[in-house]
Amino acid sequence: MDHVAVMKKSWGLLPKILSGEKTIESRWYKNKSAPWGKIAAGDRIYFKNSGEKVSVRAGVSGVNTFENLNPLRVRKILGKYGKDDGINQNEIEKYYELFKNKSYCMLIHMEKPEKTEPFEINKKGYGTMAAWMCVGEKC
Repeated sequence: MDHVAVMKKSWGLLPKILSGEKTIESRWYKNKSAPWGKIAAGDRIYFKNSGEKVSVRAGVSGVNTFENLNPLRVRKILGKYGKDDGINQNEIEKYYELFKNKSYCMLIHMEKPEKTEPFEINKKGYGTMAAWMCVGEKC
């Protein structure tokens, strides 16, 4: 199955994916939303910065999910996986503040990132604010 992930351009994550500095894509939620329960090893993710075309893709090698989070568990996840998520040690506290009140976390392990010929994605039916789109029969 294919997925499209929309990234915050200001976070500068696409170059980190391509360089291999970021090998995990994390998604943090108050409520379960896509791609929770819809992504698995063997799937493919296409990435785009908000307001831009899709330009990067990577394979999914595995997925970890965490439920019933509290601030302590969030801190532990960031401590253990932050570096692989492309978060520098001096940024951990900033991301902790963003995620400390989330209830769910997905860690999507990526492999073989590469640039792709840029293309537009039609978000019709997903909502203009959708940050993740699942494409395929199982969605």
